[in-house]
Amino acid sequence: MTQPEKKTEEPHYTGHRQRLRARFAESGPDALADYELLELVLFTLIPRRDVKPLAKSLLAHFGSLPALMNAPEAELEKISGLSESSVTSLKAITALAQRAMKQEIMKKPILSNWTRLIDYCRATMEHEKKEHFRILFLNKKNELIADEIQQSGTVDHTPAYPREVVKRALELGATAIILMHNHPSGDPKPSQSDIDMTNAIVRAGEALNIRVHDHIIVARGGISSFRTMGLI
Repeated sequence: MTQPEKKTEEPHYTGHRQRLRARFAESGPDALADYELLELVLFTLIPRRDVKPLAKSLLAHFGSLPALMNAPEAELEKISGLSESSVTSLKAITALAQRAMKQEIMKKPILSNWTRLIDYCRATMEHEKKEHFRILFLNKKNELIADEIQQSGTVDHTPAYPREVVKRALELGATAIILMHNHPSGDPKPSQSDIDMTNAIVRAGEALNIRVHDHIIVARGGISSFRTMGLI
């Protein structure tokens, strides 16, 4: 006698996934908590597991979505439940978002897109563990033509060389620059060495008609603008 087929019982999280996808589709991302948005991503990366506990654990461990998405691969790989491919996918999503932000401001007048510029720089620099000195190169129309990291240093120190900064501006045909670096300490207040270095670059640029529009310090505690503070 033929035995009746046993129904395969769906995992308990299947209905939850469907409901969460429906909420996202109907109400948009603002209707979801941070961990729920993260769940949506993890659904695809980890198809056969309840990922809600993992999403909450990741946010608790790193403290916030930005800190999580900007965490080094080595730190992510230490988290139980994240495979190497999952880590790579998370980093690719971060890179994709940052590239989209960069393309939004490239070839456009920077001074009229200042808010987007700051958002981009915070997204790319705010959670860096080491200090990076970045230069934004502008043409005569103040359009962003290049965005480059000039130097990377230790946890709290990045040397910047005025001649190298001006030389690179000339190579790119830039007529103005915006200096930017991050403070891993979390305090955006400029140090005396930051001020001295900026003044040296301003003097070097003046000799060749290259203007320094601003020097912005990015940190978890906020941002500082040398122009706003009257330091340029």
